[in-house]
Amino acid sequence: MRADRFSHKISHIPPSGIRRFFEIIAGRSDIISLGVGEPDFPTPWHIREEAFYYMERGRTSYTSNWGLQELRDAIAKKQEQYNLYYNPRKEILITIGVSEAIDAVLRAILNPGDEILVAEPCYVSYQPLAALCGAELVHIDTSATNFVPTAEAISKAVTPRTKALMLCSPSNPTGRMIPAVELGKIAAVVKKHDLWVLSDEVYCELVYDGKKHVSIGSFPGMKDHAVILNGFSKSFAMTGWRIGYLCCCEALMEQVYKLHQYSTICAPTMSQYAALEGLKNGAVEVERMRVSYQQRRNLMYTAFRNMGFPVAEPDGAFYLFPEIRKTGLSSEEFAALLIDHYQVAVVPGNVFGAGGEGFVRCCYATDVEKIKAALERIRAMYTDLKG
Repeated sequence: MRADRFSHKISHIPPSGIRRFFEIIAGRSDIISLGVGEPDFPTPWHIREEAFYYMERGRTSYTSNWGLQELRDAIAKKQEQYNLYYNPRKEILITIGVSEAIDAVLRAILNPGDEILVAEPCYVSYQPLAALCGAELVHIDTSATNFVPTAEAISKAVTPRTKALMLCSPSNPTGRMIPAVELGKIAAVVKKHDLWVLSDEVYCELVYDGKKHVSIGSFPGMKDHAVILNGFSKSFAMTGWRIGYLCCCEALMEQVYKLHQYSTICAPTMSQYAALEGLKNGAVEVERMRVSYQQRRNLMYTAFRNMGFPVAEPDGAFYLFPEIRKTGLSSEEFAALLIDHYQVAVVPGNVFGAGGEGFVRCCYATDVEKIKAALERIRAMYTDLKG
């Protein structure tokens, strides 16, 4: 079949490295997966029950393109705890997960030839979605600063064509958070150069050791620069419900809203009612899951350190990003050997961009006994490699 029958942009976009490993293990009961970033908890029962309640009563039609007003009101109230203040009628939009929100915002702000700064390693969708807009990616490697992007590095990367900056804190894949002091400095750079900053905060409820999430949008003067991306997949164990939201100034929202109208109409009605119930009554379950993840983080972090693998302790999310260079293997080779001969799935770090080579991502949102077994298999592989 002729290559010119397809979009050149799409043809040059690689498939997701995360999903590739997910497909390899699909249907295999012998594999312990530390790969796909998904809570092992089911969605709390009262959230599921609320969706059933509205479904039984026939609430199955479209909602407003904006989403349920009650849900947007609840989100506005929730965001206030992070010192973020948005008008729920004009500055908050319900989306089909954070993924749709990112795609819509990038298409609303980027023109071909614009530059977007991406702090890497980063979630796998950021770069392809920006590339599909015809933007040029400027990769900011954070591996030298323990996976925390700095204002200095960002400032040095800015050019007259720079339009936006993409951040994620707590981070996927490293679990690292950007300290408030550094966020303030980054905010100053953003304002100085009149940039947009897309802040993926989907893990903001999953923060450990008494730390507190701080949003870059909370700093003075950032309302006209920050786009806050968030959702319910991770904190509320609602990945399959595909429900997220974005908050931004009204001027940008006018453009994003048009894309949302034409591409999706509205987020699933049942998912919106479920999300509303989560915000109203789900705090206890979110905290229970957060505490469990912190315990599993401690288990996995200690085990990798004891094996001698350098690793930064995660501040949040549910990922560990150990360095595996001492094995002599590349990230891809390590992951392939581990899954083929030791039946443990991890994600090679190179799929997350600059600075990810020599690392692997391990998700600890899985059963504790499975984590223990996986760690023993990793230990066995390392022992075998040392001979």
